[in-house]
Amino acid sequence: MFGRRGAISGGSAAARRGNRLGLALVAVLAATIFLIDTLSPLDMAIAVLYVVVVLFAAEFVERQGLLFVGGACIGLTLVSYTIMHVGDYGFAATMRCTVSVAAITVTTLLLLRDREATRSLREQADLLDLSHDAIFVRDPKDTITYWNRGAEQLYGWTRQDTLGRQAAVLLKTAFPARREAIMAELQRTGHWEGELVQTRRDGTEVVTLSRWSIQRDARGRWLGTLETNHDITERKRAEAELHRAQVDLAHVTRVSTMGELTASIAHEVNQPLAAIVTNGEACLRWLGRPVPDIAEADATVKRMIANARRASEVVARLRALARRSDPEHVAVDASEVVEDCVMLLERELANHRVRLDLALERGLPPVRGDRVQLQQVVINLALNAIQAMDAVPAEGRVLRIAAVRMADEAAPSVAITVRDNGPGVAEEAIPALFTAFYTTKKNGIGIGLSISRSIVEAHGGRISGARARAGGMCFTVALPAAAPDQDAGADAAAATSRKAAS
Repeated sequence: MFGRRGAISGGSAAARRGNRLGLALVAVLAATIFLIDTLSPLDMAIAVLYVVVVLFAAEFVERQGLLFVGGACIGLTLVSYTIMHVGDYGFAATMRCTVSVAAITVTTLLLLRDREATRSLREQADLLDLSHDAIFVRDPKDTITYWNRGAEQLYGWTRQDTLGRQAAVLLKTAFPARREAIMAELQRTGHWEGELVQTRRDGTEVVTLSRWSIQRDARGRWLGTLETNHDITERKRAEAELHRAQVDLAHVTRVSTMGELTASIAHEVNQPLAAIVTNGEACLRWLGRPVPDIAEADATVKRMIANARRASEVVARLRALARRSDPEHVAVDASEVVEDCVMLLERELANHRVRLDLALERGLPPVRGDRVQLQQVVINLALNAIQAMDAVPAEGRVLRIAAVRMADEAAPSVAITVRDNGPGVAEEAIPALFTAFYTTKKNGIGIGLSISRSIVEAHGGRISGARARAGGMCFTVALPAAAPDQDAGADAAAATSRKAAS
C-alpha cells in the first residue's frame, strides 16, 4: 500500500516538474516571437507564430491557463504592432495584425472545443470501465481500437496488449455459424447477438453471450463495431449439469414405470412362450402319427417362430426402455410408438377394466425424435389416465389414444392425444400439472408430467392438458414433422437403433 502511494506521489512530482519546464519553454518561445515581431524589419505576419505557442501550451495547462496564454499572445501582438507602427498605422500592417489576432483566437477556441470533446469522450470511456462486461471496439478490419477494464479482467490482456491487434485472432474466437454469414447479418441489421467460445491469455476457454452493434457516420459508412461480451461459462456448465440430472431422473422414472408394469411385462413375455410350448407339443403329435402330417407340423413350426419373434420384440422393447443412454433422434412413426406402448399397457388395462379406443392415422409424416423417450411420454400419460378412472364405474372406463396429423399448424405436425373420462382436474390446477413435484394423486411424487414436458420440449414440440368436453382430461403432445432432408437415411438409422436395442 505504502509503496503504491509513494509511486503515485513520485509520478505526480515528475508531472509537476514537466509542466513547469513546459511553461518555461512556452514563455521563452513567446518572448522570442515578440522580439522578432517587434525588431524585425520584415513586413510579414510574424505574430501568426503565436499559434505555435498556444498549441504547445495546450499540453501543459488547463482551460483557464489556455485562455490566459491565448490572451497573452494577443496582447503581445497588439503591443508589438503599437511599438512598430506608432503614428503610422498603415492598412497592410493593420491587416497583418488582424490576421494574427484572428489566427490566435481561432486556434485557442478550437483547442478549447477539442479539449471539451476529449473530456466528454474520456468520461464516457470511464463509464464503460465501470461495466463488469467485456466491452471493446473494432474497426471494419477487426482491429481493436478500444478495450475496457472489464475486458482486461475477463481475458487477461491489458489495453496496451490489444490495441491494433485482430480481435478474432487474439481471442481465437469460435463462432456459432460461418463468420461470413454473421458479418452479412451485422451489415444488414446493424446488430448481432449469439454465443461465442473464446480463449483467455492463460489458454482457458470462456463462453460469452456476445452483442455486436455497428457505428455509422452521417453517410451511413461503417466506422466500427461495439462488442459487449458477458461471461456465461458457469451458466453453461450449470445447464450441462442440469441436463445430465434430467437424463438421470428420466431414467429413474422409466425404471419406476417398468415397476408399475411388471404384471403386464410378465404377461407379454409368458404369452408367446406358452404358445411356443403348446405349438411344440402339437408339432410332436403331428410328427408322431403313423403317417406324419408334414403340412400341419410345418404350420405349427411357423407359429412357433412367430411367437418366438414376438417374445424377442417384447424383450427388446423392455431393454430399450430400461437402457440408460443418450437420446438418439431419428425419424420415427408416431403410430408405431403408440402401438409399442399398447403392448406394455394391456395387462394394466385388463387389471383396471379399462377399454381401449385406439385411433391411429396411417401415413403420418415421421417425427424426428428418440423412440424410447417418446414411448416414456405416452406410457406416463396412459398410466395416469388409467389410474384416474378408478373412481368411475367399470363399464364407463374408456381410454382413448389417437395419433393424427395436425392440419391447423403452419408447419407439418403430428399430435398424440391421450384422453380419459375420469373426474378430471380442477381448472385452476391445470397450469401447475407440469410443475415438478406437483401431483393430484394420493401416492404420486409429481415428476412424471414434468419429465414428459422436458422430453417433448427437447424434441421441439409442446405438451398441454385440458378438461375434455365429456369429462375427464385430454393431454395432447404436438411434435413437428421431420424435414424432408432429414428423412434420408432415417430408415437405416431407425433399423440400427432397434437392432442395438435387441
